[in-house]
Amino acid sequence: MTFVHRRDVQIQWGDCDPANIVYYPRYFEMFDDSTSILFEAAGFSKQDIVKKYGLVGIPMVDTRAKFHIASTHGDWITIESRVESVKRSSFEVTHKVFKGEALAIEAFETRVLVGRHPDDPSRLKSAPMPEEMVAKFAKG
Repeated sequence: MTFVHRRDVQIQWGDCDPANIVYYPRYFEMFDDSTSILFEAAGFSKQDIVKKYGLVGIPMVDTRAKFHIASTHGDWITIESRVESVKRSSFEVTHKVFKGEALAIEAFETRVLVGRHPDDPSRLKSAPMPEEMVAKFAKG
């Protein structure tokens, strides 16, 4: 997969704990936003996903991160996001956070495309990744 999206984020006061370093759950909020922004940058907004493909969303089913360098209030970081691999209905996303040129965090997500179950609309069911999405993330 080659489609990569980068965005710069300034660390805000509310992102930090009393030691003035980013409280780790705030990073996971940034990663969730980064995945949504990655899809938008690839041409697949949340509205498109819902309307065009009949999906409900792309929930996260697994996540983890490796923290190498702390950030504090006022720092600028760059979050680099990409879809690493695609299966039938799940896909892997990686986020690399850079502080300057240094790798500060490596984060990993597994997400699943879901829609309404055809037999019971009150339930959710995994949905296959549309070919045009696979193609876009593969080619860039």
